[in-house]
Parts: sequence; C-alpha cells; structure tokens
Amino acid sequence: MQTTIHPTAIVDESATLGSGVSIGPYTIVGPQVEIGDGCEIASHVVLSGPTTLGSNNRIYQFATVGQDTPDKKYKGEDTTLVIGDNNVIREGVTIHRGTVQDRGETTIGNDNLIMAYAHVGHDSVIGNHTILVNNVALAGHVQVRDWAILGGFTMVHQYCSIGEHAFTGMGAAIGKDVPAYVMVAGHPAEAKTINAEGLRRRGFTREEISLISRAYKMVYRRGLTLQEALEALIELREESPVIQPWIDSLKSSSRGIVR
Repeated sequence: MQTTIHPTAIVDESATLGSGVSIGPYTIVGPQVEIGDGCEIASHVVLSGPTTLGSNNRIYQFATVGQDTPDKKYKGEDTTLVIGDNNVIREGVTIHRGTVQDRGETTIGNDNLIMAYAHVGHDSVIGNHTILVNNVALAGHVQVRDWAILGGFTMVHQYCSIGEHAFTGMGAAIGKDVPAYVMVAGHPAEAKTINAEGLRRRGFTREEISLISRAYKMVYRRGLTLQEALEALIELREESPVIQPWIDSLKSSSRGIVR
C-alpha cells in the first residue's frame, strides 16, 4: 500500500509513517509522531508528539491530537499519547498527552468512536468499543471502560471512572464513579436503571440481564452501604461471571459511586 501526503501538508522528518497512510491538505504532523498502517488523516489536522497511532485509524478535519495539556502543573515534560487500532476521531476533537504527576500517558484502546468536538483530557484511559458522542468532555485522569457510551455534552470530573457497558444521558454531569452496566442522567447525574438495551444488542442473554438487574437493585434499592452491597454481589457472582464487572467497579471506586 502506498503512503500519500498532500503537497500542502507538513510532516516532520522525525515522524514515522506506516504503509498505506493518507495525509490530507494543510495537516501538520510534528516530531515524535508514529502513524500506523492504513491510517487516514484528513485536512487541517494537527498531530503532536510523542504520540503513537496504531493501524487503520481515521482522524477527521480540525482535530488536535497529542497536544500538551493546559494543566498548570505541566512544565513541558516528555509525556505521551498512545492510540490503538481502528478508531474514528471526528471533527474538532482534542486529545491531550499525559502528565508526569500521574501516568505520563493518555491511552485510547481499539474500535472507539469519538465524535465531533469531544475532549479527552490528560492521563485519561479509554478502553475498547466505546462511543463518546458530540461535545463529551473528559477532565484529566478519567477512565472509560469497554463498551461504555457517553451521551452528547456529558461532562466527567477528574479521576472519575465510567464502568463497562455504562450509559450516560445527554448533558449528564458526572462527579462520581459510574458502575458497570448502569445508566445515569441528570445534573448532577443520578442512577436510573441498567443499560438493558445495550446489553441485548451485545448478545447478553435474558438470564444474564435479569441477574444484572438484580445486582442493580442490591446496590440502589435495598438501602445497603457500599460494603454491604459488595458482599451481596460477591455471593451473587456464584450464579454468573457477569457480576464480576459490578464487583470490580465498587472495589476500584475512589470517589464513591453515582447514586
């Protein structure tokens, strides 16, 4: 596969381009940027390094990827952004590298869709198969786990975690951790139910969804403390491993969970 670079694009001599890469007009690829095979970079994109892109990513116009963070603690240290394979990064998205005060790296996995004007802050970690709808804003140090969907204009406070298969409604303001499977909405966000439709679409059985619903009631409807709910979930896990993400969400929570 042939790599093509538009004559108006500026590609630093230290950048590394794989085979079949396409770079559009007026795009700037800076030093220490690695672009994997088959990536398509549209016009007017800015890629700054150190940044590594895997294979078959598509970045749309006016996105800024790999820029240093505006965090005032950042003093120009050599931090990184690592992006996996098969991601779609739409118009105007901003993704910042890490800081030495935390991981030193912002990480995005595989098969994610990051829609127009979303922002991924420094040291954040996005898993696989997630969707960030238009204008989602992730502060620094945020974790978004596999298959989560964040509705348009969702705001996530620093150090918050969004669990596997979770769903946030439009304009949700997230100030605490969202456990796996939970659907939240509001400002501030409140738990509403489980993401049953999303689970059905991903092949969860009726029995598994019913068990996840039982777990939700344990956490949110029985008036249990977080520790009591965790103990109940550990018992419920004996019926199916689908309860494990629930347990992981509660055990790893550092900010408390959305209630």
